Amino acid sequence: MAFPPHRSHRPAAPRFVREDAPPPGSETWSSPWVQLKTITFSPAVYPAMIRAAAAEAKAGSWVTVYKKDGSVFGSGLYNPKARVPLRILTHGDQPAGEEHFEKAIQRAVEWRVNTLTLDANMDCYRVVNSDADGLSGLTVDRYGDTLSVEVHSLGIHQRLPQLLAALHSRLGTKREVVNVDDHIARIEGISVKRQAEPPPKQVRVREYGVRYEVDFTKGHKTGFFCDQRENRLLFSKLVQGRRVLDVCCYTGGFAVTAATLGQPAEVTAVDLDEHAIAQARRNGNLNQQNRIKWIHADGFGWMRQMHQNGACWDAVVLDPPKLVFGDAEEQRLGWQKYEDINRLGAQLVEPGGIFVTCSCSGLVSMEAFENLVIRAVHRLNRRLQIFDRTGPGHDHPVMSNALEGRYLKVLWARIW
Repeated sequence: MAFPPHRSHRPAAPRFVREDAPPPGSETWSSPWVQLKTITFSPAVYPAMIRAAAAEAKAGSWVTVYKKDGSVFGSGLYNPKARVPLRILTHGDQPAGEEHFEKAIQRAVEWRVNTLTLDANMDCYRVVNSDADGLSGLTVDRYGDTLSVEVHSLGIHQRLPQLLAALHSRLGTKREVVNVDDHIARIEGISVKRQAEPPPKQVRVREYGVRYEVDFTKGHKTGFFCDQRENRLLFSKLVQGRRVLDVCCYTGGFAVTAATLGQPAEVTAVDLDEHAIAQARRNGNLNQQNRIKWIHADGFGWMRQMHQNGACWDAVVLDPPKLVFGDAEEQRLGWQKYEDINRLGAQLVEPGGIFVTCSCSGLVSMEAFENLVIRAVHRLNRRLQIFDRTGPGHDHPVMSNALEGRYLKVLWARIW
């Protein structure tokens, strides 16, 4: 039976009721609490894995998490109506308190600012990477004096003023743009209120000497793909004197960095999004790179036409948006699109030319992506000389109990 579009199907979360027999030791447990039925080290705990929850455990509560035997397992945020009712943020045999958030913010900022010293070369980078920084449901990117924030958890949203204040204090930033997806807001029960001050629409940032304009009104995700920063820099070091093609260029990251830092013979960049192409052209102009050839077109059809025309390039980079999604049919179509785009892109690489291909689909592993690319190229009766496999920069860490956060895969090769 289909549900009306304005309602979301939410599994009933288990609730501990005092009339029931309480779990052993619950009268002496730190409250509010949640008891697990089965142990998982994933930060996401689903309804079937929860045995009981204290009556005091409300939506957004910070709770102590107990094992089936009554020992402390960790602490986290609870939301009984959410599809993921429990997000475990700490593990250990001692209960943790709300001070966790301050400590997590401090660790996240120290890693980017003190250890990685990112501010020396840029003012745009990932500051908080959700589960990887012990702040499940919160993603924050820095763009100049502005924080671009994505929230996926009611508990995080309730604490957002304190979290943002701590980040601004440590980073010296002043403004924020907060985004809560409408679907997530319904699932989590988040009431989105208009910000007291209108958020900035645009900001200009620097990355290894390259300037970009980030448009928060039209940008995808948090406004700009800073996860590709190190890959853009590496690509620029390989293209001197080469003819470069950037397909699915979005706002021109690879194209503009290559043109500005790499001294290529020429650069052509293609994207279907007319707003992205307009932004990419502005980014090129910001860096006095007005010779980049910007093409507003569907990359698939355009590459087919270029192959028919006999066109080839010395270096081709493919960076499509996420193509593989949840259900079986969507996954099948997504895999097919990945194979198509890699076959079409490989056809346009001169023998001995560089081929860089990316996937940001979390459901696609690096090994599976590599095998798909190899298959697509071998069907052209050509071969890959693979020289690297990379992902995002060190400001996008992944926690060992949430490896699904390792979404970006980049394969580097020459084609013969």
